[in-house]
Amino acid sequence: QVQLVESGGGLVQAGGSLRLSCAASGRTFSNYAMGWFRQAPGKERKFVAGISYTGRSTSYVSSVKDRFTISRDNDKNTVYLRMNSLKPEDTAVYYCGAEAYGLGTPSGNFGSWGQGTQVTVSS
Repeated sequence: QVQLVESGGGLVQAGGSLRLSCAASGRTFSNYAMGWFRQAPGKERKFVAGISYTGRSTSYVSSVKDRFTISRDNDKNTVYLRMNSLKPEDTAVYYCGAEAYGLGTPSGNFGSWGQGTQVTVSS
């Protein structure tokens, strides 16, 4: 019942910043926890950050703590990922997923994946 479209990726120099957006369709957006995942070439998709359906709790993989911030704007049906101090190892395709009434933690049952947006960080 929810469709997701990611945007905001691009090419950035190490140390730079990007803000990714995930636009959701559907009137029940506020009932879903949202998560950001990334997949590098030849590797599995991995959890990066999540936010509970209430927006009151967030979760991050240790490698992005203090650099990335996930947030949501229910009035715009959009979830954001602000990425600061980017490193070459952050290079990947970034996807967002949804979890009904979830907490946005790595073990959550996310689905309804978007098409992804490419982030490339040069050194």
